[in-house]
Amino acid sequence: MKIEKTKKTILAIDEIPEQTIINSITAAVSEQRLPAGTKLGEQMLSDLFNCNRANVRRALSTLATMHVVQLQPNRGAFVSTPSPKEAGDVFEARRTIERTLARQVIENVSLQDIAEMRATIAAEAEARMQGDKPAELRLSRSFHMQLAMISGNGVLERFLSELTLRTTLIIGLYNKVGSSSCAENEHLGMVQAIEDRDEERLLFLVDQHLNHLESSLDFNCAAKPFFSLAEQLTILPA
Repeated sequence: MKIEKTKKTILAIDEIPEQTIINSITAAVSEQRLPAGTKLGEQMLSDLFNCNRANVRRALSTLATMHVVQLQPNRGAFVSTPSPKEAGDVFEARRTIERTLARQVIENVSLQDIAEMRATIAAEAEARMQGDKPAELRLSRSFHMQLAMISGNGVLERFLSELTLRTTLIIGLYNKVGSSSCAENEHLGMVQAIEDRDEERLLFLVDQHLNHLESSLDFNCAAKPFFSLAEQLTILPA
């Protein structure tokens, strides 16, 4: 029993660097600090996170299953670069999932949930006014994930978590201004429809919101410059 417990403890400790790498890369992607196409060198990540390359490889493998990273034979790992076709597929998937989640939110939402969503929208607006683009992007994604959490559907919540990350990559790659394009009044309108328990209007606003995001894409945009990997990543705890 003691040996088994020790093995589990060692395993948990060994997994910490991997989760730290995963957390830091997904956070950087969600804030558009780590753009599509960035090379994720194993040795550089190993040095940056003070861990061995086996930890790095396992973290990158996990990120690949989330479609955040692409593993290319004989070339290494890169932040995923979604194609225009993939961009369309992602938005189609989001429309399907978020419409389902919206119906469930109407059934499950509480007054506290509504207050918390309004607080997120207010914080997002403040970040926009301050010109804090990473915070604005993070809060915009957080709003959508709040809806997913309220729905109570953990499976769809996990799917949406991946899709919102991929959406951020798509917008960073193909949107001229590189913004979230999430208008404050669109999020507010969705919350008001939820508060009014107006399912028809909420579904309309979800579609309108995602159509707005998708319509802002320009697939002829030139690639945007980026800094070094160390400058782009913030090391987050596991």
